[in-house]
This record gives sequence, C-alpha cells and structure tokens, in this order.
Amino acid sequence: MLEIAVEHVRRVHSVVHGRLESNPALGPATHPEREPSSSGAINRITQSWIRCLNEYKLDPGACNDPEVVSPAELRARQERLADLQAVAKVEMANLYQQLAGSGYAIMLTDRDGVLLNYFGDPAFTHAASKTGLMPGALWSERVQGTNGMGTCLFEQRPLTVHQDEHYLSRNIGLSCAAAPIFDHEGELVGVLDASGESHLAQQHTLALVSMSVQMIENRVFLHRFRHEYILRFHNRPEFVGTLSEGAIAVSVTGKVLAATRCALFQLGLRCRSDIVGRDIAELFNVTFCGLIDSSIRKAFHPVPIFETRNGARFFAVMYQPVSHAGASAGIRSALRDGADAVTPSRTKPGHMTQTALDALHFGDPSMAANIETAKRVLERKVAILLYGETGTGKEMFARAAHLSSSRAARPFVAINCASIPEALIESELFGYRSGAFTGASKEGQRGKLLQANGGTLFLDEIGDMPVALQARLLRVLEEREVMPLGSDQPVKLDIHLISATHCNLKRKIDQGEFREDLYYRLQGVTITLPPLRERADRRGLIRHLANEESDAGSPVELDECLLALLDRQRWPGNVRQLRHLLRTMIALRESDTLTPHDLPAEYRTDPILLAATACGNADMPNTPAKVPLPMQAPGSASMPDDAANAVLENAVAITEKLNPLESAERAALMQELTRRDWNLSSVARELNISRNTLYRKLQRLHIKPPDKSLFH
Repeated sequence: MLEIAVEHVRRVHSVVHGRLESNPALGPATHPEREPSSSGAINRITQSWIRCLNEYKLDPGACNDPEVVSPAELRARQERLADLQAVAKVEMANLYQQLAGSGYAIMLTDRDGVLLNYFGDPAFTHAASKTGLMPGALWSERVQGTNGMGTCLFEQRPLTVHQDEHYLSRNIGLSCAAAPIFDHEGELVGVLDASGESHLAQQHTLALVSMSVQMIENRVFLHRFRHEYILRFHNRPEFVGTLSEGAIAVSVTGKVLAATRCALFQLGLRCRSDIVGRDIAELFNVTFCGLIDSSIRKAFHPVPIFETRNGARFFAVMYQPVSHAGASAGIRSALRDGADAVTPSRTKPGHMTQTALDALHFGDPSMAANIETAKRVLERKVAILLYGETGTGKEMFARAAHLSSSRAARPFVAINCASIPEALIESELFGYRSGAFTGASKEGQRGKLLQANGGTLFLDEIGDMPVALQARLLRVLEEREVMPLGSDQPVKLDIHLISATHCNLKRKIDQGEFREDLYYRLQGVTITLPPLRERADRRGLIRHLANEESDAGSPVELDECLLALLDRQRWPGNVRQLRHLLRTMIALRESDTLTPHDLPAEYRTDPILLAATACGNADMPNTPAKVPLPMQAPGSASMPDDAANAVLENAVAITEKLNPLESAERAALMQELTRRDWNLSSVARELNISRNTLYRKLQRLHIKPPDKSLFH
C-alpha cells in the first residue's frame, strides 16, 4: 500500500510539472477519456491537481486526520438547510437503496463542503471512517484535494473522480460521483455525492445521482413556493408531473417569481433574469386567468399552450396555492375581470372551498356522496377502492382525490395492471437493481411504488393482478416498505393507495383468483362510481365535457334538442364514450352551436334519435356526414321546443313496445321514408312491396306521416 501511495505522489508531481512546463496537450494518459481535448485545454482532473499543489499547497502524500467541524456548528449548518435536508433525505434513501450492496455511501454537503448527512453501506463503513466520510467532515477541494464533492463544488457541474484521480493518496481507494444542487435563484447550495470502493468508474451512478439532484431541486422549489401559483409544463403531456417537467412560480397578479432549471431549459433561456418579473402572458399565448380557468375546466389535466417567442407548443397545468393568509382577497382581485374567483382548496379552518373532487359532479346525489366520503379519508391514510364500469372515470376520480389532498404537489403515479405483461408487472411495480436479471437496464429502474413515494399510487384494474404478485403487494402495504428485485435493502414507503376495478372482487376471491387478505387491505373505503345512464346530472355533465373539449376562448353550445337526445342515450361506454363523441362533433362542427345534424352517422340508427331529429336545424348542408334527417323537409323551419319534446316522448313510448328486431326495422324504414321525403309510392317501389304492405308495416311499427303543421 505504501508503494502505491509513493507512486501516486510521484505521478501527481510529474503530471502537474509536466503540464506546466510543456505543451498542455501532452502528458501521461492514465485515463484517456479524461485527457485534454484536441483544442489543448487541460482536463478538469489535471486542473484540479494544479490548484491543489500550487494554490492550496497540499501534499498529495499527507496523512493528516480529516478536518471536522464542531457539533454546534454542524447543527447550525443543518438548520440553515432544513428544507433541503428534509427533501434530500427521501431521495438519498431512494438512491442508497438502488446502490445498496455495491459498496456505496450517499452524502450531502453544504456549499462549503461540510458533510451534513450520510447514508452508508455497511460494507463501506470501515473505509469511510478512515477517509473522513462522516457528518461534520470538511470535503472542500482546498482541504481534501481533488475529490467528488470538493471538485464538484468548484466546477459546479456533475462529475466523477475515480480512484487514482484523487489528489491525496489516502483517497485513491474511492470512486465518487457528485452533482451540484442549486436553489431557485441559481445559487449553489450543496452537493449530492455517491462514493464507494468500486474498481470501475460507474457512469450510470453519476446519472442516478444527477436524477436525484433534479428531483431534490424540483421538490424544494414546489415546497418553497407552495403558497403561490405554480405552472408545471412540458412539451409532452405525459411528462407533466415527472422529473423532467418545468415549473414556474407565479404571483396572484400573474408575475413570474421564479423558475426551475428545467423550466429555463424547456424555454431555451439562459438565465433567470430573462423570465423573473415578467407577466405570464408575455411568455405564453394565454392570460393568467385563462390558465387558471382552463386548468380547472380540464380537471387539472395538461392543456396546450404556445410560447410567444417562437410558437413552441407545451402542455401545462396551473396549480393553486395551499393555505395562505390573505390569499383569497388577492386572488379575487386578480380574477375579478376574468375567470370566476379561484381560491385554494382549503383556507381558514372549518371553511371549505372548491376542490378538484367537487368539479366531478353537477348535482348527482350518488356522486356528491362519493366525493364527501373521499374527502373525509384523504388525510387519514385510508386506502380507497373504486368500483365502476369501464369509462365511468375511475382514474379521473383518483387524480382529483390526489389534487384535493395535501399530497397534491407530490407525484401521482398510475399503473394499469391489465395492460402490462405478467412477466414485467413485478419489475414495473417494485423496480430492480442493475443486473437483477437478464436484459435489465444497467442503470436499474425505480419501480412505480418508489416513484410514487410521498404521493399517490393508483392501481387500475387491480382485479387483473397476478395472484403471485398480490402476496408481494400485500406485504408492501402491511410493512410500508419496498424491496426492489435484486436488492436486499428495503426502502421505507409513504404512499396513499387508490385502487380501481370493474370486476366483482368477491367473486374472484371465491374462484381463487384474488387474495382475500389483500382485498380487505385495499378496501379501506369502497366507492362505487355510477354509470352515466344512472346519473341525475347528465345534462350538466354533458355541458361540462363540451366546454372542456372546446378550444380556449371559443366555447361550443349545444341546442336543447341535441342535449335531450344525448341525455336519453344509454351510453354503454359511459363518460369516455360521451367525451369521444363530443370531441368528434366539435372537431367536425360548422358552427359554434351543435345540433342533431352534427351527430355521426352511427348515432342516427337509434329510433329515438331518428324520430327526434325533426327539431334540428334545417339549414345544414347535405354533406356525407350530415345527410337529410327524418321528419324534416329541406327548407323547413325548426320544430318548436314543445313539439320536439312531444316527439321525444312519443318516440320513447313507441320503442318500448317493440322488440330489438322491430326497432331496427322501424329505424331502417324511417331512414328510407326520410330519404324519399315521405313519398310512399316511391318507398314501396324501392322496397319492392305493394303500397298496402307498406301501410301495414307503418301501422305495425307505429310510424305516422309527420304533421306538416309542426314545421310552421
């Protein structure tokens, strides 16, 4: 060991003096990937060695005891960065778990290089104590020479320092990966470092450290500005709410207060002064009030916005402030000339205001009861199990519950248990360490459970989860910790669990397809979402969805006849089917008022619709998507509302008397009669039957020629 140290000291002097006295591009290439570039610039490691020898006057062979600050000073430094430490501890634990067993320790320093917190691998404890990897130790470059933490503080960029790249010979057994942490003003506040005894330079370790730093910066930002509006955005909607999103803090007057590094990157800006203090409407093609209004109308799903500078499209959500004294007055003032006043989800104790959950119902008693039940358990760590037919909005309900809770700024992670292959669902949920199985990513993967740590995990179609995996999920829920594949170190877990299914889980239990003990763990509170056909607020919901699907600033209206027709549909696909229909109609519309003529062709085979479309707009052109409708002659006026209602009621009464085959025959005949303007002779010839036979069909199917007086 002594020979290695002596050789290292000799090499340091040789490299430093050789580089200073000769061409900088020359010198021993111990690590070619870190050698000088073609431009002749000295690489970072050599630059650091030169500083250590000539500026800091450090002896590369020194074996002095590491410098450690007093316990009182350490406590003072920790208190100054209390918010950062609280967030960093969670990410350090996650990172340590991913690297557990590989001989790494995870460390956090302040801007002076004082080690504040430490998560150590037991296999690394002995080496750590020798080199001074302990809380209070000073790891600046000026004291410890070239090392991951100290050189990262100097360079202010992510880097690795591997074994003999360290300046001091006593540190050459370490392999370090470090990344700097910046605050919302761009000031360096500390470094996150992973150090171990690996014999290989682990670039994937640096990638994991950098990802953890990005998560820390994002969460500290969201906590720091929790009393302000926060715009979270990305150029892809599925990445809003993830690690790579941009976040901008906005005051109640619409002025930018701060932005994350990711936000600047997304917008192509170099410094924070390019954005801080500007009105949000100067950055995007939407007003502050418009962003708030559209976020609420879209139930906090990302909405498209465009950058004013170059027209780049982003998807964004404007999140409301949490409880803040005096916020309501400022918000009302900011919105008095725009959207309706929007207040935080909770203000003074006992005074409840509108939440994302409240936006899901429009007067239906069962939905109101469901929402009230969910509100009562949100802050009590009670699992929620959602039942409902396909398309009833189970994920939307789960997301709204998350946004209405104190976890709203934390991750919401959804996973569909039915859509992931059985062979992959375990790794998707629990994650895995590097090399856990053949084909595993060399960086490993954080599972959905860890991604949701601190937030909400939504397990959709839980009834389709493989039985073998149910046992592991049960253990996680009971012990509140997760063990990734290939790891022997559990990680503590803090999640709110919401599950959903359209299956009868009790029947699956009887059939041996679902564990009974897991069922009772998931069933903290059971909420059944009603199918659309049973909701009493269908008309309000239809109008709301039409408003959501409309373009910002140009709402689409539904005439009363169309609203009545949609209200009477059975909607086997529930809210999803209704939303897709409205989206299609709005996209193909020829005016800002939708009528029965805007219905797609497949919806015109229903006998009720065919009979009732007499109240439609007669001025619509005869395009392929808008063929002439029954009981209305071209050029006629619209049917009065009372006549339309009478037609609807009569059509319902008629179809209830017919079997499905007769209903289909009636619909087909109605179409033919309309196409030929109720010319019975022409219809009989087309169908190759006599007029008498046609009259008998009309009588049997309760079809009467239209009363022309209805159209005048």
